[in-house]
Amino acid sequence: MDAVTGDRDNGRMTTPSSRRPGRPPLADWRRHLHLSDLRGLAQLATQGTLGITELVEKVQGNVYKAVAAPFGAAGQKFVDRTAGASGVRKSGITGLVYGSVKGVTRLAGGSVEALLSRVVPKAGPQASSPQREALLAALNGVLGDQLLDTANPLAIRMSLRHDGQCLPMDKVALAQHLPRATGKILLLVHGLCMNDLQWRADSPADGLPGHGQDYGEGLARELGYTPVYLHYNTGLHTSVNGGQLAALLEQLLQAWPQEVEALTLLTHSMGGLVARSACHSAAAQGMHWPSRLRHLVFLGTPHHGAPLEKIGSWVDTVLGGNPLTRPFAKIGQIRSAGITDLRHGNVLPADWQGADRFAGGPDTRQPLPLPAGVACFAVAATLGGAPAAATAGRKLDDALGDGLVPLSSALGQHAEAARCLAFRADRQWVAAGTGHIALLHSLPVYQQLRRWLG
Repeated sequence: MDAVTGDRDNGRMTTPSSRRPGRPPLADWRRHLHLSDLRGLAQLATQGTLGITELVEKVQGNVYKAVAAPFGAAGQKFVDRTAGASGVRKSGITGLVYGSVKGVTRLAGGSVEALLSRVVPKAGPQASSPQREALLAALNGVLGDQLLDTANPLAIRMSLRHDGQCLPMDKVALAQHLPRATGKILLLVHGLCMNDLQWRADSPADGLPGHGQDYGEGLARELGYTPVYLHYNTGLHTSVNGGQLAALLEQLLQAWPQEVEALTLLTHSMGGLVARSACHSAAAQGMHWPSRLRHLVFLGTPHHGAPLEKIGSWVDTVLGGNPLTRPFAKIGQIRSAGITDLRHGNVLPADWQGADRFAGGPDTRQPLPLPAGVACFAVAATLGGAPAAATAGRKLDDALGDGLVPLSSALGQHAEAARCLAFRADRQWVAAGTGHIALLHSLPVYQQLRRWLG
């Protein structure tokens, strides 16, 4: 199974030892991008130009409507009142200009698409790089649902990987890829806008000295796990990714070259929501892999949402409440389904189906407890020191959390008892002086994981 749609990920990473890429100069990107990437970026450029043109047209149309309103029927003659129209009359000069811009853009975009679609199949497989993987991960986090809906070649397909290579779901081929596989599987699930290579720090000094290059390698050395890394489109609904992960894990256990004794899921941020969704989906379908699931670890998972998405929803509401600024609300609504799921921590399809995901409102999620019979652990983080005992200090620590996820959300705590996640006291831990991304490669976090999983 390819890691990314198209045929470009069959090769090995060009720099497998560097997992957290720097930012190359713009001119240097030609070394990292594939022809299929250029095709996808060209599609985005065409859609972006059309979107900006329509935004400007709607702003101008709303201005026309506001100016024409005091003049009653006479003013309405100069405005297109058709339902769903921008307000700019198509038969007028302004309407013709906007129509011409959009027509030329579609023509140019179609020509580029036709040219690249002929060239890409002839290019053959190309090696990827950490820089390219980071770019694709970020694009998928923000626009992943739209990339999938438009069949954009930049859209990532879910896959299981090891050392940046996609793992085959065949027993013989998998044994060749993982000759030292044990009966203990450790699946690492990344978060929003990230990828499987980013479990490693920017430099060895920021990593896990003496314990390998990432949590997977360290736990393999010290506890006998075989690490496997999930790679997925974080812009899709968490429940969609959860359903795909459930099916993929079922395939993995069937193809695993050893008898599976234990399965452990180590998740970061959004990855924890995807894992919870996968457990629910697998149980509902009677899959076998949950019977091998022994541990489920959450690092900075927003079980009850993240403030930044809630702020984004509030901005949408404010902009949408004024006729003149309403078109600008569409800019914020470009964000993916995966991002809007983080407002409250959606896990189930029922949490979002049949609702406007950009509309504000109360938390209407269906409560979902932790999976039964599984040892579940929660790691939260705070940017300050040890969590304060005083009420005022504790409130500040909780609000700041790791910079993205509040302490209470990461620990599964909620004002409504039915929504609280029942983590045992000895299975909760707070990493002091640690940011959200630093949870991916923290020595104190690793040491806590080793104590729990050992």
